[in-house]
Amino acid sequence: MKTQKNNVLVLIVIALLIFAYVGLELKQNSTQLETSSSVEQRVDDQAKIMQAYQQQRSKLQVRSQGIVKAILPDDNDGSRHQRMILELDNGLTVLIAHNIDLAPRIEGLQKGETVEFYGVYEYNNKGGVIHWTHHDPRRKHIDGWLKYKGRMYQ
Repeated sequence: MKTQKNNVLVLIVIALLIFAYVGLELKQNSTQLETSSSVEQRVDDQAKIMQAYQQQRSKLQVRSQGIVKAILPDDNDGSRHQRMILELDNGLTVLIAHNIDLAPRIEGLQKGETVEFYGVYEYNNKGGVIHWTHHDPRRKHIDGWLKYKGRMYQ
């Protein structure tokens, strides 16, 4: 009878160890998934933008950030656009043309601050333009956005 109780105890201990091991594996896998998704959130296409500029290519969906070097007057011809010049970490400057008929204006924008963007790069000899930084009400284009001080503008 005593050996039967010992066998049951050994089986219980083995089962607990297996559950603990499986739980640890699941937790490690979950941590790896969280790490890879946070890496995805930090996508930065500065090299892609520089290559497009050097090759004079356009119509590229890009995501990056830059420092506000200049705040330009709004472009009020046709659809209204808030405009700013951003300098990327690689030294290239791009014009952001943010459609304020379709998306909110960034209020309180300051030189020297960081603006993140997701939009379409178009080549020009001054560095390029990023547009489509807003939602597409017709749903025919990828929605873009700007992010300033933690707030999304799309």
